[in-house]
Amino acid sequence: MSADVQDPPPAAEAVVLVGGQGVRLRPLTLSAPKPMLPTAGVPFLSHLLSRIRAAGIEHVVLGTSYKAEVFAEHFGDGSELGLQLEYVVEQEPLDTAGAIRNVADRLSADDVLVFNGDILSGVDLNDLLATHRGTAADVTLHLVKVADPRWFGCVPTDADGRVTAFLEKTENPPVDQINAGCYVFRRDVINTIPAGRPVSVERETFPQLLASGARVQGYVDNSYWLDMGTPAAFVRGSADLVLGTAPSNALPGEPGEALVLAGAWVAADAEVRGGSTVGADCVVEAGASVVESVLFDGVRVARGAVVERCVIGAGAIIGEGAVLRDAVIGDGARIGADCELLHGVRVWPGVELPPYSVRFSAD
Repeated sequence: MSADVQDPPPAAEAVVLVGGQGVRLRPLTLSAPKPMLPTAGVPFLSHLLSRIRAAGIEHVVLGTSYKAEVFAEHFGDGSELGLQLEYVVEQEPLDTAGAIRNVADRLSADDVLVFNGDILSGVDLNDLLATHRGTAADVTLHLVKVADPRWFGCVPTDADGRVTAFLEKTENPPVDQINAGCYVFRRDVINTIPAGRPVSVERETFPQLLASGARVQGYVDNSYWLDMGTPAAFVRGSADLVLGTAPSNALPGEPGEALVLAGAWVAADAEVRGGSTVGADCVVEAGASVVESVLFDGVRVARGAVVERCVIGAGAIIGEGAVLRDAVIGDGARIGADCELLHGVRVWPGVELPPYSVRFSAD
């Protein structure tokens, strides 16, 4: 090899943190971890893994805890996705940095991309990695600009893009850019995180790196970004994937107004739009309307029912003429005819609500 030809940089690896219990999405997460909930026709994690693979990364370690066995049962060794998947189970909650440290012995690449497993993002992973390497950073953070940063901790950067501080939520944030839950770590930095105890990247690891003089780089962009942690965000993210607004290589069909999976039946005069997903073996009867909603497998929406911005769990039945807006319905629940469920109402799995003008609202 001639002296002016350089070897390519070693391939990066990825860590995806999927150990959370998804409390904000209950009752949906009573039966499955949040990253495994059906989202635009496939488990949410499938969309993230598809983007990781498209970036040329093959080795992915999943840091699991809650219902850990579900991940391996579905994805196996990852070969069907062109990936090599490994699973590491937390025996007790270790927080973000602790979870990263917990998988360190499975890593060998110099650079490791770390993802929170409930973020839907359009960030250019190759450009993020190139920025990390080009600036010789110890850690690089994906930062996004948001309209109202008061709800988040903000992360200011200097003229060279270096992070200067990690600030808690405040009524008057100095910048509009926030931590987007995606990082690139040098592997030797991961090895400095204390092992065997809970450690937070935001409250401990990153501030300590700044204090030590390490280079903590910010990668700021305006790509699609959504934290899928609440029912409203979950519905929005699934719809954006179906509509093609959010990027994915795992959508089981072409982007459009609706995604109707195999075995589902939708009456000719029923309305299904707004990025809705109709799961396998669902039935949407005549005159029903499903708008910007997610129907898990086996749901029945009876004649004339209205379902808007809702998540309907597997096997649930929505009675004739019922009206549901911004509701979450657990697996196997039965909503009686002409019920009205509004403004964030949540119905637990297997619950039966009586028919005829029963009105529930979370307000």
